[in-house]
Amino acid sequence: MAASMWKILRNNVSRKNLYRLLFDPKLAIFSMCALLLAELVVNILVIKKIKYTEIDWKAYMQEVEGVVNGTYDYTKLKGDTGPLVYPAGFVYIYLALYYITSYGHNIRLGQYLFAGLYILSLVVLFDIYRKTNKVPPYAFVFMCCASYRIHSIYVLRLFNDPVAMFFMYLAVCCFLRDRWAVGCLIYSFGVSIKMNLLLFSPALLMVMMVRLGTLSTIGHLAICAAPQVVLAIPFLLENPVGYIVRSFNFGRQFFYVWTVNWRLIPEDIFLNKYFQTALLLAHVLTLLLFFMFKWRRLYPKVKFGIWMQGCNTNLSPNQILLPLCTANLIGMSFSRSLHYQFYVWILILGVIELCWNTYPSTVISSSMLHLCHAFLLYTLWTSPEYTPTVKKAVATKME
Repeated sequence: MAASMWKILRNNVSRKNLYRLLFDPKLAIFSMCALLLAELVVNILVIKKIKYTEIDWKAYMQEVEGVVNGTYDYTKLKGDTGPLVYPAGFVYIYLALYYITSYGHNIRLGQYLFAGLYILSLVVLFDIYRKTNKVPPYAFVFMCCASYRIHSIYVLRLFNDPVAMFFMYLAVCCFLRDRWAVGCLIYSFGVSIKMNLLLFSPALLMVMMVRLGTLSTIGHLAICAAPQVVLAIPFLLENPVGYIVRSFNFGRQFFYVWTVNWRLIPEDIFLNKYFQTALLLAHVLTLLLFFMFKWRRLYPKVKFGIWMQGCNTNLSPNQILLPLCTANLIGMSFSRSLHYQFYVWILILGVIELCWNTYPSTVISSSMLHLCHAFLLYTLWTSPEYTPTVKKAVATKME
């Protein structure tokens, strides 16, 4: 009888420990370590077993090869897919890859380098989630191992989006540690690789104003600007207008054949300037609505205005991450075109994964993606995080 009771007790303890390992955010470190090892194996298997697909790598190498040959006029740098349209940081990163991979020919080595970038990105992302102390460990499985599209973007396509997002995640880690100057420097370098990171900038400006105050924010904006100028000096000296127009071209047209989110409308509407202007206005309006009615509630003791003093204490992870991630989602929701490599901008589950894995995109997949974005924006809008009294009541009830 004693042996039976001991067995029952041991089983109950084992079940309790297993439950905590799966659902307790405080124990997420164990699942994170296990997933990093699993991802190392998965990436190696993907590289060895699945055929590499050429999309942009060759064009990237052709674009930076122009710089190797002494061309610093951005209007003359191009590849098979068209002209170079990324800022100077992209050139330096892929110039390094150009030499490391034997002038771009050793693609397998490039794949392993991107596998390493993927693992590093996971380490940084896991650190961000660990800081929030809210995500249950089981969710990380769906975030990484279960996503075919993410692995494809990194190790089978070698796009520049993962490189830019790595620096964004690293910058966020610095912001969470109250290292704003370093974070701004890293963020700016990410923007210099691909300017989609500017989607975070409205929320980042607000958060810096809250934490640092107006005067210090101006100084940190100078830190953001400095890498853009320094990295671009060779190209600015050659053709400043050409560099600015090409690398920060906000008006360039996207190909309808690659769009994931607007397959539900005809191509003539997709390319219509009025439609694109309407998306921009909707984007700005939604940002303003969240700022006026939601984001400001995260800082109940802060008096907003043009001249702000800043906080005397560090911001909580929620006060930093919620506006940043919301701003990025708003930008994606009203984007003129989302392409398949853009999936690394945001990591969410279920139907969105299905939408991004549908190629070519269809009316149904594009419509479902918009519905998912709308649902996420709605849940963010109604989040109790923006209403401290409700949040406190919920926490009290749970206790």
